[in-house]
Amino acid sequence: MDNWVAHAIRQINADAHRSADTHLFKLPLPRLTGVDIYLKDESTHPTGSLKHRLARSLFLYALCNGKIKADTPIVEASSGSTAVSEAYFARMIGVPFIAVLPKSTARSKIRQIEFYGGKVHFVDAAPQMHDASVALAASIGGYFMDQFTYAERATDWRGNNNIAESVFTQMEQEPHPIPAHLVMSAGTGGTSATLGRYIRYKGYDTELTVVDPENSVFYQSYMTGDRSLLSDKSSRIEGIGRPKVELSFQPGVIDHMIAVPDAASVATMLWLEELIGRKTGPSSGTNLWGALKRAQDMIKAGRDGSIVTLLCDSGDRYLDTYYNPDWVSHCIGAYQDYSDHLNKHFK
Repeated sequence: MDNWVAHAIRQINADAHRSADTHLFKLPLPRLTGVDIYLKDESTHPTGSLKHRLARSLFLYALCNGKIKADTPIVEASSGSTAVSEAYFARMIGVPFIAVLPKSTARSKIRQIEFYGGKVHFVDAAPQMHDASVALAASIGGYFMDQFTYAERATDWRGNNNIAESVFTQMEQEPHPIPAHLVMSAGTGGTSATLGRYIRYKGYDTELTVVDPENSVFYQSYMTGDRSLLSDKSSRIEGIGRPKVELSFQPGVIDHMIAVPDAASVATMLWLEELIGRKTGPSSGTNLWGALKRAQDMIKAGRDGSIVTLLCDSGDRYLDTYYNPDWVSHCIGAYQDYSDHLNKHFK
């Protein structure tokens, strides 16, 4: 093996070895009698989001497959969080990094990419990211990391401290240690693939629900079986939802899907802040809305048990967007009806 590649792999593995696992905490919802909801807080990774796990796996996958050398520029199509994490690892091993992202990406994420030494290449909308990334990588002799293709295969879903193994290990001492449901949103589809495969591999009596925002084709594709669907719109819930069915999206490991209105995602995000005293990202609102729907289903069926979902990143990245009432009013619309629903049924 090339000495530089071996050193780069050691650096990335050492970073993982230094990092403690992320916390799993129980949501205080006493009205949900018999059903416990847990949030796995992925915002505590060094780069502040769930995508830290993905970026680490993608770099190791590319290095071990001979795709990255000492002078290889890395290009990625990303709406922000994956690019932040990949910029972190690119700086760690000393290679250039360029993120291809929509102009609408939160400025705080752009600043973080640049903080880690990355550069940005803007496109008008999410549907343009892939082709622009392919062209850019070819023009500079770089490697297109392509998270939307490789996310589902870069992670060892059988174990090796993946997120699924972590969840089930952390749940071992809880009243209902085997969750009735895991709830996850899809960006690449890589995390949902890992969760669904691990559930089946271990033989757990757990169902996987994937939640999907507006302007994404994942839900419709799952319901119809059509992987050719395309949309000319970008998801308004940053980090999740896609205008085409990505290769990493694996419907065969999913038990249920729920289409979540964007206003419900934002309302739940703001409602969660009132419960835990912390700001989270909008995809965490999407996840929790789906978890609450699953909880209602369990209560109606007279079932006790636990539900686990993910807090994907911190709301500090979205102060100028999803936490700005004027921006929300213009880009998302009214969400008060969803807030009222949450307060009536869960608070």
